[in-house]
Amino acid sequence: MLLSGCREPFNPEIEPADLSVLVVEGYLDTEGLPSKLKLSYTQNIQTTNSYLPSYPSAVVFLRSESGEQYPLTDLGSGEFEFAYDIPENQNYRLYISTNEGRSYTSDLLQPILTPEIIDVGFVENELGVEVYLTTKGDENADDFLWTFEETYSFRPKFLSYYKFDPETADIVYRDQDERTDLCYRGSVSSDLILETSSRFEDQFVFRQSITQILKNDERLGLKYSILISQKALDKKASEFWEILRKNSDDIGSIFSPLPSNIGGNINNDQDPDAPVVGFVSLGTIRQKRLFISVQEVAPWIVYEPAYGGCFVEPDTIPKTEYAQSFASGSFVPVFPIFSEFNELEPIGYRGSPRPCTDCTLRGTNVKPDFWED
Repeated sequence: MLLSGCREPFNPEIEPADLSVLVVEGYLDTEGLPSKLKLSYTQNIQTTNSYLPSYPSAVVFLRSESGEQYPLTDLGSGEFEFAYDIPENQNYRLYISTNEGRSYTSDLLQPILTPEIIDVGFVENELGVEVYLTTKGDENADDFLWTFEETYSFRPKFLSYYKFDPETADIVYRDQDERTDLCYRGSVSSDLILETSSRFEDQFVFRQSITQILKNDERLGLKYSILISQKALDKKASEFWEILRKNSDDIGSIFSPLPSNIGGNINNDQDPDAPVVGFVSLGTIRQKRLFISVQEVAPWIVYEPAYGGCFVEPDTIPKTEYAQSFASGSFVPVFPIFSEFNELEPIGYRGSPRPCTDCTLRGTNVKPDFWED
């Protein structure tokens, strides 16, 4: 006797209002450190198309109980910057007016003073390198959220200091602002790292793991920098971010479809029952930057998949063929070749494809202002 069964797709009934819900996220620093508020709309979970976030245009400002207003600067793509040193002994509300004619108001916001970061460091382990942080909570700051930004320097597979000059039909040195042998690359992590200090003795959070850099990762090939931001949360904010973290771990990011009705502290002025996702906090943001050089973790052998198929052409390209080989820029002179009778004037060059020699295809050759050589 055979038993068989089949699965039928489940299509939940979703109210139209739920298909485009405003998402608000931000932690605004009260001591003048530029901080960002992000606005977006959620995605219809039934869509089969790849999702591109939709951002509202809006006027956003913070207002104190005494009536002072602090407008946020619209940076585009749903980002708004807050950069004011405001009194921390007052309460505030955030106001949002979108271009669709909707307005939103936050619950009353009370600034939280975040303790300083005691220490940041790293330790090598069997997986690679772990970056950690040490801090201490107090009676006013028990729950913490950590975020971080990473920047690292890197080189291409083959270093080239040369380019083809169409005016002279010859190979010349690149100018400093044209260099392609050293670049910088950065990113803002989407990870949400949360901890409650009261779980530990004397609220001392010792060596909280921030990120793990696996062996062979290009980020530690030359020099690496991480800027860690520490933010103290009240209980409601901590609960919001914990639910969001679980959702994000499952589906990707805050702007992905949200399976949990997580709410927040933002309300629709026209319809108090209309869903709004998001939480805005006020407080001091504490930051520390850590640099790690390759000498500190040597030996560190880098494997970068982007350079997996790179090669240098074994045949020497003579001067008569420079224009034919190098004029398009897709093939780049790498190694000058000299004769045994003349070590000053090359007889030609060996070349390599541009993706193997030009780091600006994957980063910028402009050194960040904070960078330490």
